[in-house]
Amino acid sequence: MGKSERPEHTAPPDIYYNAEEARKYTTNSRIMRIQETLTERALELLALPQDAVPKLLLDLGCGSGLSGESITKQGHTWVGLDISEAMLGVAKEREVEGDLCLHDLGHGLPLRPGSFDGAISISAVQWLCNAAEMLTSTAMKAGFSGGLVVDFPHSTKAKKYFLVLMVGSSSYQPQAKGINGEDSDEDQEVQIASRQRGNKRRKMANGNIQGSHRHPEAKGKDWVYKKKNQMRKKGYTNVPSDSKYTGRKRKDHW
Repeated sequence: MGKSERPEHTAPPDIYYNAEEARKYTTNSRIMRIQETLTERALELLALPQDAVPKLLLDLGCGSGLSGESITKQGHTWVGLDISEAMLGVAKEREVEGDLCLHDLGHGLPLRPGSFDGAISISAVQWLCNAAEMLTSTAMKAGFSGGLVVDFPHSTKAKKYFLVLMVGSSSYQPQAKGINGEDSDEDQEVQIASRQRGNKRRKMANGNIQGSHRHPEAKGKDWVYKKKNQMRKKGYTNVPSDSKYTGRKRKDHW
């Protein structure tokens, strides 16, 4: 798979997420952080009653249970559906607290209406359809209200799309984050990382540290000898001879 190629464009989820991919996905720290952040935001958009009563939620495309763990942390119970047997196997090994079911979302939901207080789906809908407008219009025709919420629309890195659907009479209007241009946590992390790299370069310059993070010994005498020997072994005949001046730092000329 190419670096720019998305997993859902390569194979169906039950084939792509074999045992190896399921474990790689679940143990990736970046993915774990993203799943937690997206799930917390999805739960926020559900606008569940703040009455301290645990709710029963449906996790569509629950995978290995990363999103379900965030549901559990907020005190709710959940049932997860997923098409990948390998993903559900990892979830079972991790002893997640939700109930798990092997099911293809493309075949509908064999569930009694009103059984759940809400439903979320994290990084799963795109495996079925990657056309948000079509999903939204179809949901409206089926009797849902709501629409697409875009958090941090002005950020290339932090922009996130959430399809928020509601059933029944409700005056709730989901609000997007970052519509006034404020930075997200991801943008702030990027800015901090950039400042840290800049500080590191300044410290290296001020301390007269030679080389780089990949070759900390670069430009020193030993490094020059090593490079010259490598060139000689490769057959280069124009390599300068070693002398007492090899690798010596030249004085600045004004």
